[in-house]
This record gives sequence, structure tokens and C-alpha cells, in this order.
Amino acid sequence: MTRTVLESATKTVVIGFDDPFCVIGERINPTGRKKLAAELEMGDFSTVEKDALEQVLCGATVLDINSGAVFSNKMAEDPRYADNNFVEPPLMKALIECVQAVTDVPLCIDSSVPGALEAGLQAANGRPLLNSVTGEEERLELVLPLVKKYNVPVVAISNDDTGISEDPDVRFAVARKIVERAADFGIPAHDIVVDPLVMPVGAMATAGQQVFALVRRLREELGVNTTCGASNISFGLPNRHGVNAAFLPMAIGAGMTSAIMNPVRAQEMEAIRAANMLMNHDPNGGEWIRLAKVLEGMKEGASFAEASAAASAAASGRRGGRRGRG
Repeated sequence: MTRTVLESATKTVVIGFDDPFCVIGERINPTGRKKLAAELEMGDFSTVEKDALEQVLCGATVLDINSGAVFSNKMAEDPRYADNNFVEPPLMKALIECVQAVTDVPLCIDSSVPGALEAGLQAANGRPLLNSVTGEEERLELVLPLVKKYNVPVVAISNDDTGISEDPDVRFAVARKIVERAADFGIPAHDIVVDPLVMPVGAMATAGQQVFALVRRLREELGVNTTCGASNISFGLPNRHGVNAAFLPMAIGAGMTSAIMNPVRAQEMEAIRAANMLMNHDPNGGEWIRLAKVLEGMKEGASFAEASAAASAAASGRRGGRRGRG
């Protein structure tokens, strides 16, 4: 079965058909987060450290690192800061070094700037996931050589020079094109993680059905793992967490193997843990039982991250105690 292997200096995470759903934490991303972008502009990485630790506590096994910041004040002082090719490579390096100093999960290097992707590949320990390549000719020629050079897996987004199609058959054809072009570079299909592009169900009533059908085709016909920006499905709707929490298990049932998402949302992580158990990807229900203890802690007023930390500390204490008695 298809297995996409990611590594840090000390940990291995497998995205695979027979493995637990891979949660890729999305929070380290200054896009749309003005406060975080302002902190990064001042060289303050405290929120990045907090977000990294919190996401891992809540269940992320991979962390997405996005360097798409706009440094407005520096731009006014130096026009070079208006160019992402100038801003993102050193920022990506700094972000990765910061995150690797506080946690040891594998990383997903996320940028539209090839220089930032390579800076991230040079800074990252192990075998990160590269995010991303599209079916656009220029992007294929820029990114696939990096994937081959550093021997890393890559996210393949199903749009091309014509844009994002609402036709799922077109999106499948773009994914197939990327897989075939990657093969020309000697990149195997198991190192391609396809994002079939989730449309907002509030704008397109068939968006969910389209994704589930696409995931099945990608798995059966191309033999690739899949991912998505999970919260796209609920964009513009009320009670977005409820929609996301329904979407994720349905996507997992259709064969989706990972998602870029916010793991700090307890409702969505509960849905994923339940789906893992129902798919027989949680041996003896261990993670589900652990989550039950976390949710119990939340009833006492703790946040999801705080309750997760307390449960982890308690479990470590018990393990330590058993070793001591041995």
C-alpha cells in the first residue's frame, strides 16, 4: 500500500492508506494573522513557539511552516521588502530553526516562493513535506527539480495554468499530469500527496461529494495519498467547526489520508480520533481512550491544549512509575 514517509531528526511519520489520519498543523502561517506578521517583522518568534507546542500537544504529527508574511513597516523603509523573493527565504529558515528548537515532529515547508522552499529544505532536519507544486508549467519546472534534489515528498495541488476548475474530472486530470511529470524526474507516486482542492460547500452544494469521489479516484487510479485545507469546506458558513467535524470523517472514509488543519479545535480532533478507531487505524482504541481523558479535563474548565498537556503529563508519570518499580 502507498506510504509517504516524513522524518524529523528523531521521528518518522507515515501518511498511508493503512495508517492513522495525518494531522498537519496549519497555525504557523502569518497570512491573515496581522499580529503574528507584526511580531515576525520585529524578530519576535514567541507566538510561533507557542503555536508549535500547542498544536503538537493537541495531536498534530506534522507542522506546516508558511513564510508568507508582509512586513509593512520594513517595506516603507526598504523597497526590497515588497518582494516576497527577498522576504521569505530568510524568514523560512528562521521559522524552521525556531520550531525545530522546541519540537521534533516532521515539517511541511509551505511557500509559493521557490527560494523559500529551498531555504526550508536546507534548514529542515530529516525528510520534510514540500508544499507545493501545481500543474502550472512554470511551477513544475521550478519545484520538481527541488523535490528530486532533496529526495522529499511534495503536495500536488490540482490546478494548472487555466486556474481552478469546478469540474472534478479536470482536477483529476491535473493531478494525473503532475504524477506523470514527477515520474519523468524519477519521483515515485508514493512521494506525491495530492490536494484535490476542497471547494466551499456554501457556494457549491456538491463540493463535499466531489471531493469524496475525487479522493477515491486518486487512490484507486493513481495510487497516491491525499490532503486538503480542511476548513475550506465550511468557508462562509455559521458553525464552521460542526461542518468540518462532519466533513473530516467522511473524507477519511472515502480514503483521504491527511489534512492541513487547526488541531487546537477539540471538536474536529474528536471526529478524527473516532474515524481512526472506526477505520481500525487506532490499535485497541488507545488514542480514543486518551482523548476521552482530555475531554474530561476540559469539563473542568481547561482548554483543549491544557487538558492535553495534563493528560500527557499524567501518562508520562505512570510510565515513569512503572519503570521505577521494575
